[in-house]
Amino acid sequence: MTDAPSNAPSLGAEFTGRTGRVLERLNWLYPALIDLSLGRLEALLAKLGHPERHLPPVIHVAGTNGKGSTCANLRAIGEAAGWRVHVMTSPHLVDVTERFRIAGRLVSEDELIATLEEIERVNDGQPITVFEVLTAAGFLLFSRHPAELAIIEVGLGGRFDATNVLTKPAACVITAISMDHEAFLGSTLSAIAGEKAGIIKDGVPVVSARQPAAVQDVLTTEAEARQAPLWLRDRDWTVHRDEAGKALLYRDNHGGLTLPEPALIGAHQDDNAGLAVAALRASGLPVPENGWAGIAQARWPARLQQLHGVLAAQLPEGWELWLDGGHNPGAGEALVPVLEQWSDRPLHILVGMKQTKDAGGFLAPILDHATSVWAVAEPEQHLALPVDAIVAASNGKVRSGPDIASALAALPQGEGKPARVLICGSLYLAGVVLKKDGWTAL
Repeated sequence: MTDAPSNAPSLGAEFTGRTGRVLERLNWLYPALIDLSLGRLEALLAKLGHPERHLPPVIHVAGTNGKGSTCANLRAIGEAAGWRVHVMTSPHLVDVTERFRIAGRLVSEDELIATLEEIERVNDGQPITVFEVLTAAGFLLFSRHPAELAIIEVGLGGRFDATNVLTKPAACVITAISMDHEAFLGSTLSAIAGEKAGIIKDGVPVVSARQPAAVQDVLTTEAEARQAPLWLRDRDWTVHRDEAGKALLYRDNHGGLTLPEPALIGAHQDDNAGLAVAALRASGLPVPENGWAGIAQARWPARLQQLHGVLAAQLPEGWELWLDGGHNPGAGEALVPVLEQWSDRPLHILVGMKQTKDAGGFLAPILDHATSVWAVAEPEQHLALPVDAIVAASNGKVRSGPDIASALAALPQGEGKPARVLICGSLYLAGVVLKKDGWTAL
C-alpha cells in the first residue's frame, strides 16, 4: 500500500503518527469530512462479515450535551459490576486510540493499525469516510473480544450517523438536546430532535434526559411509532440530591436507589449519572447492586477536569486550573451552577472555540460570572475560531489572549487570594491543553 498523494485533503491536526498515516490514505478515498449516510458503511460491514451483529448487549447513546459523560458513567457502573465493557466514543482528545476501549483497556496502536489496514484491504478502494472506517474498526475490534456490555456513542445526529447501522441495541439513550451542528441537523430544536430520535428502534427501550417541550414531543411521537418503551425524565424516572447534598436519590417504576455522589462535577453530571442508571434499568441487563456505586469512580477528561501538570505548575501557588470541552449554548448554560459555586475566589476564563460554533450563545451565560474572560486560539488547534471573532461575539467584553501562554502570563495576581482559571469552549482546544499539561489517557 502506498501513501496518499501529497495533495490529498487534510484531516487536520486530530490524526497523527502511524495511525494518522493510514487514515490519511483512507481519507483520499472519500474526502468529505461529514457525509451523513449509511449505505457505504453497510456495504463495507457486509464484506467484513457484519461484525456489528456479533457484539455484546449495546447501549446506543445520542444527544447534544452529555453523551460522553453518560457513556463514562455507563462504563463505570459496568466495570464496578465486574463486567468487561467495550466503549466507542468520539472525538478523541490527544490520540485516536482513546476512541476504543476494549474490555476495559484502550486499544493498542498496533492492534488499531492492523484493524484499519484490514479494513483498507477489504474495502478495496471504494468510497468511504474516515468516521465510517473508524466505526467499522470499533465494531470489528469489539466483535473479536468477549465482553458483557458495549457502549456506542453517536458521532453526529443519529438517523444517518454511521453508528446507526446497529439494529437491536439493549437500550437507546437521548441526552439533553440543544442547538448545535445546525448546518447538518436543521435550524430548529424539533428538526435536530428528529435526527437524534433516528436511533430509536422497534421495541427497544429509549431513555431520555429532561428535554424542552418541542424535543419531548418529537421523541414521544417517534417512540410511539416504533412501539419503543419511552422513559422520560421526571415522568418515568427521577434523580436528585439528598438533604445533605451528597448522595443521589434515584427512582423509577422498578423502585428506588440511593447512589453515591458522582465523581463528575456539576449539577448536569447528576443528570448524566441518573440517565446512565435509567438506561441500564430500562435495558433489563442484570446489574448487581454493587455496580451502581460505579458512578463515584467515573472518569471523563475535559469535563470540568482539574489539571495538575505542566500548565498548572505555571500558575501562582494555591491557584487552580480547570478544563472543560463544552462548546455550545447548552454547555454554557450547564456551566453556570458550577461558576456560581466558584464565587469564593476570583475566576479567570480562557475561551477558545471551533469555527461554525455559536460563540455568542456559549459566552452569554458565563460572562457575568468571571473576573476576566480571554479569547485564545492555539496554532495546533484544529479549525480554531479566530480570536477577533470570539471578542466580537462577546460585544467587546472578552480580551484577546491571544493564546494560552500569553493569557496565563497576563492574568492579574493582585486580588489578595488564590484564583481559579477555567479553559473552555472546544474539545479540540481541550486536546491541545491536555497535551501541553502532560496528560495521557489510561
